[in-house]
Order: sequence, then C-alpha cells, then structure tokens
Amino acid sequence: MEIKKHIEHIVVQAYQCDRYGYLRPIMLMNFLQGAAEAHAEELGAGRAYCTSHGFAWVVTHNMVDIIELPRSKNEITLITWPSKHDGLRAYRDFEIRGADNRLLVRATSQWVLINLETRRLLRLNDSLENWGSVDERAWDIEFNKPPKFDADKTHEIKCRYDDIDVNQHINNAVYAVWATESVGFEFRNTHQLTGIEIYFEHEISPTTPQVAVNVKLEPAVSYHKIMTGDSQHATVVCHWKSN
Repeated sequence: MEIKKHIEHIVVQAYQCDRYGYLRPIMLMNFLQGAAEAHAEELGAGRAYCTSHGFAWVVTHNMVDIIELPRSKNEITLITWPSKHDGLRAYRDFEIRGADNRLLVRATSQWVLINLETRRLLRLNDSLENWGSVDERAWDIEFNKPPKFDADKTHEIKCRYDDIDVNQHINNAVYAVWATESVGFEFRNTHQLTGIEIYFEHEISPTTPQVAVNVKLEPAVSYHKIMTGDSQHATVVCHWKSN
C-alpha cells in the first residue's frame, strides 16, 4: 500500500493564541495530535479500527522543534506521515510550514500499540493491515531516556474535567500546558518556547484530584517531572529564548 502524507491547511485564530498573538503550546500540540489521528483514520489504523479490535495507540515520546511560532491570522500548512516502524514501535513526523512554504515547526513522535484489556504491547504487523510508512524524516533524532535532574520547586495543579479526553485519561497535550505554566508568570512572560520534549511513562486517571510538577529552571531550558504522589507519569523538557 502506497502511503501518502496527510496535509491540512489552517488559519490560526486569535483564541488559539497567547497575549502576544503567538500560538499557544496546547494548541500546537493539539494540531499535531489531531492531524495524527485524522491520518491514522485515513490509513485504516485509527481509533475506529483499533477500538473494534480491542487495542489502542499510545504515544511514548513527543519531540517538537519550534523554529518560528505561528501567529494569529497566519495561514499555515500542517503535514504529517508515518516515517518508519519496527516490530513494536511506530514513528510519526510532522512539519508546519508558512504561507511562503518556510519551515516553522518540525516534530517527531514514537507510538506503540497496546491491548486495552491486558495493557501489553502488540506487534504492529500482527495487528494492522496495509501497514506502511514514508521513507522521509522531518527531524531525524533518536528517542533517548529522559534526563535526570533535581527539582528547585514544585508547582501544584488541579486536574480539570476538560483535561480528560475520549480515551478516559488526561489528554497528552495537557502535559505541555502543565510544564509551561509551572515556570511561573514572570519567566513565561519574558520568554518564548522554542522546543518541547515529552517522555510519557504512565497515564493519569480522570479521577486524580491534583498533580505536582517538580521543576528545575535554567535560563534557556526547564525540566519538569509530572507526578501524582510517588508515581511519575512523564518528564517534560522545555527550551526557551528571551523575548
């Protein structure tokens, strides 16, 4: 089966942007996630097919390099494609380009397929029909283990009802919000996000009342552990530049 790239044309709306007119991190992550889901459905490997067979896609890594944040009223093109896979892991890449075709954002992600009942990993070729990829990378980097660090402070966050997605756990894009909010207003107001790495470990239940974000803040990078009690659910690394 020949795999073609999925392409979406988007006009960035003001409500999707921050106080300075730049695309919010949660909207950026939602754009990527939404395009991935739409393309998976087109390829016959999306939510409908997976649910009917008792399994689901789970993202393990998200790596996003922000060259230039889209702004309100910008016309952008979002492109995504499955870039490679092995027995257990699938890789999906992304590009966001401006109206003049300049590259604004590049990203890559790693996914696994799990049995919904046993939560065990499934082999891709055994579970999916017409599985394939496009032999091209938007960002050819390795997915390493998350960095270790000692936190300087802890930021407490309430889990909101609207943070829960149709998979009945906290939506993946929310982790980016928790990380970028935990640096504090003054830092966030004087810096712009240039990259984000998310290393997922465990889902967060919708009944979890509160999340702790343990933070180490440096001038151009911030490190975040997403915790509930003694359980670590994700590590997030944010890259920044001064406004």
